[in-house]
Amino acid sequence: MSEREPQASPASDWVSYRPEIKVLDCTIRDGGLMNDHQFGDETVQAVYRACVESGIDYMEIGYINSRRQFPPGQFGPWKHCVESDVRRIVGDNDTGLKLSAMADAEKSDYREDILPKSESVLDMIRVATYIHQIPLALDMIKHAHDHGYETSLNLMALSTVPDRELNEALALVAKSEADTVCIVDSFGALYAEQIDSYMNTFMGYAEPAGKVVGMHAHNNRQLAFANTIQATIKGANRLDASMAGLGRGAGNCPMELLLSFLHNPKFRLRPVLHCIQHHIEPMRDALKWGFDYPYMMTGVLNQHPRAGMAFNESEDRGDIIKFYDSLEDPD
Repeated sequence: MSEREPQASPASDWVSYRPEIKVLDCTIRDGGLMNDHQFGDETVQAVYRACVESGIDYMEIGYINSRRQFPPGQFGPWKHCVESDVRRIVGDNDTGLKLSAMADAEKSDYREDILPKSESVLDMIRVATYIHQIPLALDMIKHAHDHGYETSLNLMALSTVPDRELNEALALVAKSEADTVCIVDSFGALYAEQIDSYMNTFMGYAEPAGKVVGMHAHNNRQLAFANTIQATIKGANRLDASMAGLGRGAGNCPMELLLSFLHNPKFRLRPVLHCIQHHIEPMRDALKWGFDYPYMMTGVLNQHPRAGMAFNESEDRGDIIKFYDSLEDPD
């Protein structure tokens, strides 16, 4: 008697298939932190086309931060997302892809620079905030909401936030106009069991308020993809990723891995791989993002990767013991 062939699990049993899951590409926005957002139009257009052709839901084309704090010329156009620059890439964006820009609390002239939705090709404004900036961030969310945009509040450096302060902040977010509240593992410091705990906390506030929870992971410990999977299992329905993991320091959850994990048939992998081959990987030698020992060490010590980035630009690059000792004994 021949062995019975195993039966494939129906899609309804796959935790990674939920039609309500939306994927956001942050290649240009987060990757721009490695080159002051000095991407050429050809690269931005290539990422845009890949997002459209692969069925990705949102593309975050850059920041909408202050031109006074970040002068044009010193910083590329994707630090500011002036409407004419965005339209130069996407035209009227008559596609199914939605466009996002991120505004940092205390770094954005949001009342001046965020246009009414009727005047912009952008669809969503995401506000990035540290815990002490929550009151300002919520005013920014309200401003964007009142101007007609979808909104997301991205709570950065979550691994440094005391539980009491987190609960107080989430209680305020639950009453706000934010459509999504996003867990941000800024330092790539979190493990799966911590993601479980944060998801329980975030969902406890978000679900009763009709809000969605998102996940933005960094890869300092090679866990960005694993932690994004874990957040998905626990109910996150807004997932960030970037092509080839391009992002600040150790980078982000790789888009090519995430689309391969999600079983939604609308997603197509080939356009992402094509963009990676022809546009993203050729930048690796210059930008030097991705898993790296100094970034690993900052993740292990729950520190901002700026020290690792500075070390990698110094003449001591490669002397990982020297960097480790400087973190352990900064004096």
